[in-house]
Amino acid sequence: MSGLSRRDFLALTGVLAGAVALPAGALGSALAAPTLATDVPTTLLQTIRYGPIARGTYRTLQNAPGESFLERIDLLGKAPAAGRAASRRSLCYVGHFSDMHIIDGQSPARLEPMLGQDASLWAGAFRPHDALTVHVASAMVAAMTEARRSPLTGAAMTAAVVTGDSADMHSRYELDWYIDMLDGVTVTPNSGAVGVYEGVQAWAEATYAYHPEDPNDPFGILGFPRLPGLLSAAVSQPVPSVGLVSPWYSVYGNHDTLLLGTFPIGTDLQGWATGDRKAALWPALGVGAFRGLAADASVFTQLFNRLQDQLSAQWGIRRITSDPGRRLFNQQEFMQAHLDSPSAPGPVGHGFTPANIDSGQTWWSADFGPFVRAFGLDTCNQVVGADGAIPQDQFEWLKEQLAIATRENKLAILLSHHNSLTLENDAVPDEGPTQPLIHADEFIAAVLEFPNVVAWLNGHTHINTIQAHQRAGGGGFWEITTASCIDFPQQQQTVEIVDNRDGTLSLFTTVLDHRSPADYTDGDFSVVGLASLSRQMAANDVNENPTMRLGSLSDRNCELLLPSPFDLSTITDAQIQVAQAEALARVVAFEQKAPK
Repeated sequence: MSGLSRRDFLALTGVLAGAVALPAGALGSALAAPTLATDVPTTLLQTIRYGPIARGTYRTLQNAPGESFLERIDLLGKAPAAGRAASRRSLCYVGHFSDMHIIDGQSPARLEPMLGQDASLWAGAFRPHDALTVHVASAMVAAMTEARRSPLTGAAMTAAVVTGDSADMHSRYELDWYIDMLDGVTVTPNSGAVGVYEGVQAWAEATYAYHPEDPNDPFGILGFPRLPGLLSAAVSQPVPSVGLVSPWYSVYGNHDTLLLGTFPIGTDLQGWATGDRKAALWPALGVGAFRGLAADASVFTQLFNRLQDQLSAQWGIRRITSDPGRRLFNQQEFMQAHLDSPSAPGPVGHGFTPANIDSGQTWWSADFGPFVRAFGLDTCNQVVGADGAIPQDQFEWLKEQLAIATRENKLAILLSHHNSLTLENDAVPDEGPTQPLIHADEFIAAVLEFPNVVAWLNGHTHINTIQAHQRAGGGGFWEITTASCIDFPQQQQTVEIVDNRDGTLSLFTTVLDHRSPADYTDGDFSVVGLASLSRQMAANDVNENPTMRLGSLSDRNCELLLPSPFDLSTITDAQIQVAQAEALARVVAFEQKAPK
């Protein structure tokens, strides 16, 4: 099939040049150049693995060889055609973020002392690198932006998605910082006093925490480094972001819905979050955060506060700088923050629309170019618990929308936070209306009725995982779970949908390490240095098994084959050329305007 005529190409170039504010000649030359695979810095070229022990049991990291694509034919059921690489064409190239867990480590609403109560149960309440999440986000956005052209086909990135757990503990700062990083806005990741860290990592009584100034704590015994000045550098240094080139879309995670992804947020905790007291020890957290210190102006409350001030050492509570910016956002504010995001890289709302605000509906659909329709689902339980489910009304909406997409010959991808292993939450409100909750088996069975669904992208478990969901009679869809930005290996991924022109599709998954050195240099407090330190600390996690989260070779860089759900020859080369030109125009504009 032929592509665009010269006349149509010139007309398209003129329209796109106006849209991205570039001279038509310069854009036309870029669009006319051959689309080639690029040597972008992904794990195809280089990986990061453990290096030697530095101190105690504390291990460094080092660069290692790259990993090629591994063929998976679980859904194809036969050997793929040998010559498909020569004829393939890209239909959609997507970046996938999940579980960024941006942290305001000084917020009184954080629950770090729970780690001191039971490290095995509350491992996520504190990590040694809590103060470095914005730095990691900056480095991960840089990696995704460097992968703006596919390492396989050279096609420009169509869209990026964020499958939840963006704000770790519901602070409005966390929500704003995550959006700013993706939009390319510089952030100083600090709250409270300017340039001063006020939190458990500076308080000796918080013996469960890592104290970089003087690690006379369990972490220091294991060999975590002494790094004077780390905390000050982390909260006082502006963190720039190159921002994403492509439009990006977002869904809720359980941490964007419940506190610590588990608990409902009461009015008492709201007052505690913006106040001037922070708990260092578990009993103080229980008395303070969950009983609402200074929740009213009664004589009893005033007396209680005076006694607390006098007995702060015994109570395990410190006075800090209050900050109203630490307020805990609600469900509507989460969507509104996305609608308030700048129009570039867009789209406005990042999946959410004013209709979502008006109706309270927290799910959406959007077209990623002309060939793929994405469905952003909200799998988070609103009552209690970290795992998820799908309410009946959302389930019925999805089936109706998938039927429409089928009639329109749209390939479909599903986006959610929870994966099929964690879609089993049964919690319903004690009072008020309820509806049935759909769990993994019923959900997968329903989705398999729609052959145009080719992928389900999700997160939640912080582990690289790829599962094949087979349809009786052949075919099915691929479930692709990415790792996180908070736990080792601190990786995200890209997914490219490719038509092999032989009756099959391939989904290529490519894992990304964030753009920071594998080997951290002690005392490097630059933004990329702190991102590198965060990865190294995550690799030395004492409460989890870090290497398990890498997944296996069959969960990382893969070619995932499946039968085409309809005759893809109905998609013309001219249509593909137009779609890729629109995405490429954004990339060329970014490259022209980026600092040299």
